[in-house]
Amino acid sequence: MLALSVLFLGLLSLASADCTNPAVRREWRTLSTDERANWISAVKCLGELPHDPALTPFVNPDDIAPVNASGSYYDDIVYMHMDLNHLIHFTGLFLPFHRWYVQVYENALKEKCGFTGTSPYWNWAADAADVFGSTIFQEFDPISGLGGWGNLSNDAEVPNGAFSDFKLSYPSYHTLRRNFTLQPYIGLDTEFFTDPSKDANATFTQSEVDKMVNGFVGDYKGFQTYMEGFEGAHGSVHEILGGDLGGTCPSNAPANCTPGPTFSANEPMFWMHHAMVDKVWYDWQIANSANAGIFYGGSVQMIDNATIYTEYPNGGPPMLSLDSVMHADGMFQESSVGDVINTTAGILCYIYE
Repeated sequence: MLALSVLFLGLLSLASADCTNPAVRREWRTLSTDERANWISAVKCLGELPHDPALTPFVNPDDIAPVNASGSYYDDIVYMHMDLNHLIHFTGLFLPFHRWYVQVYENALKEKCGFTGTSPYWNWAADAADVFGSTIFQEFDPISGLGGWGNLSNDAEVPNGAFSDFKLSYPSYHTLRRNFTLQPYIGLDTEFFTDPSKDANATFTQSEVDKMVNGFVGDYKGFQTYMEGFEGAHGSVHEILGGDLGGTCPSNAPANCTPGPTFSANEPMFWMHHAMVDKVWYDWQIANSANAGIFYGGSVQMIDNATIYTEYPNGGPPMLSLDSVMHADGMFQESSVGDVINTTAGILCYIYE
């Protein structure tokens, strides 16, 4: 493993010569009003474009709805996450897939809708002490604001800001929803959620981010497990926002609607959340030379019980490698793990502010 990492680092140093002027991804609140409006306008533009018939589900799991051809291009991108759910969570693909997914989404914003910026991120660690009162959810401007918390008397639909009219097709046609939930793990399976009364925001404080970035030296599996664990920062941010990011079924959903991570990309905050997840991985990668370019994980979810999950928290055999391909459901050109292991090499050229 060490020899492979050293070899790959050498290859990365050569490939990075192609990335001489990396784009800089910035925190949402450092953007100007015009920059925020540009991103929001492009996101809504994708939601107005027609379905792309190139969408070809690879997995076709039985816990999601079939493709809705009357949906939008934005819905198509969401459907990729739905279709590939079991391949990209609790497997080694979690970090590289979502890094790639945010990038191809940014590419679509630019190529189809005239976006001129870079993918913003939401620094949730800065808001951990008071997510509900965060300034990011107090932006009600209909052009440049993300909107606030949902109206609980109206299925938690976001009532203000630019996304108050954002329509989504999965799991049923509805308007974007957001529902603050401080203790989302109460009532869930205690075999995996061992501290169900935990406040979700306790898992993504600055001290928790520092623990991830500065710990797990040379330990990709440990880093991913801490980030993606059942009560880890990744899931807690999804759950504390509830609604679409939390994967809760809308009130008009069919009876067989399965809650969970499948349609969480409905929420535009998904992209900023996963840019932040990517930033933490990026920061960890550059924090110590032992972290740069390393990768480890299996291709099969091992979450049938806590015992097997403990042994294979980021997937079991067959094991993945840098050459492993990430499926794109016909929407984008497929890429390998190695293509995205470095943000300034392969197919990527960006850094974080």
